[in-house]
Amino acid sequence: MRAKTKVAAARAGTRAASTRGARSAKTNRIGLAKNSYKGRPSTLCKGCGHDSISQRIVNIAWEMGLDQTQVVKLSGIGCSSKTPAYYLGWSHGFNSLHGRMPSVATGAIIANTALQVIGVSGDGDTASIGIGQFKHAVRRNLPMVYIVENNGVYGLTKGQFSATADEGQSLKYQGVNELPSLDICMEALTANATFVARSFAGDPKQVEVLLKAAVNHRGIAVLDIISPCVTFNNHDTSTKSYGFGRANEIPLHELNFVPEYEAIEIEDYEDELEVNLHDGGRIILKKLDPNHDPKDRDVAYAAIRRSHTEQKLITGLLYINEEEPTFTELLNLTDTPLAQLPDDKLRPSREALAAVMAAL
Repeated sequence: MRAKTKVAAARAGTRAASTRGARSAKTNRIGLAKNSYKGRPSTLCKGCGHDSISQRIVNIAWEMGLDQTQVVKLSGIGCSSKTPAYYLGWSHGFNSLHGRMPSVATGAIIANTALQVIGVSGDGDTASIGIGQFKHAVRRNLPMVYIVENNGVYGLTKGQFSATADEGQSLKYQGVNELPSLDICMEALTANATFVARSFAGDPKQVEVLLKAAVNHRGIAVLDIISPCVTFNNHDTSTKSYGFGRANEIPLHELNFVPEYEAIEIEDYEDELEVNLHDGGRIILKKLDPNHDPKDRDVAYAAIRRSHTEQKLITGLLYINEEEPTFTELLNLTDTPLAQLPDDKLRPSREALAAVMAAL
């Protein structure tokens, strides 16, 4: 209730300032300034890629006019799991046990299907202790955004190798990693994820476009974002560093996001095509990789394997499937969220219970 009161107060304040003739801050479609979407000051290391991702979430939530009172942000344990405190300060939040965020997300989604669920995890929280939970959340196609802030180390416990660390990688205090790595996007594809993307915290424009698309996806949207740990894993020989990312990032395609309006249809084109958008803007479509079809799972597998072989950071939308039913659709839940149903709908009557007992 306090969150809703803050929203109302902010809107009233904006209208009052306008009435007085004072210069008001730029507001979004629901009348809020961008600062309204911030959280507490970050306690992470200066330059951490996680803070860049938090700012991207603030930006897209403000631009899209998300109602924070209808957003729940979830996390597990780790540096990444501290970040929900740094954005969307008026939303609901739950910091769960290590690797158990998907279970809490499942409960929240079933109880209130009207909520927009944003889960933030790390490579340790997802690919190590939480790998089983992650895989089952993906195969159930939970309607949520699942962000993995991937830096290849356990930053919160002094930089040990995580399950996504490269085989043969050397760290000053941990020696050489002799185990093969897990690839978050490959694991998501194998579990039949309906939206799989990879990006780099040092590429804010791409991260924001992918986040907007993820928020609008019906099912689970897995975003593996390489997010350099500036304290333990930011040397150029690491594929999770700023230097490596800037030197070796290869976007699969140029990305933009168009909100849901009447469909814009285009004819086939050779190289570039200019398209007029509903808001009066325009976008130039350019074919960078004619072989990458994000609706073809096999093509996505091939792109990931090629990136491993070539030691390149392939980013962009790897795979999307908009036809698969979500977990809540399969459960045939009511249109009214369970959390909002009255008692007479949730509990059987005395007569119904008596009939059951009599049958036994």
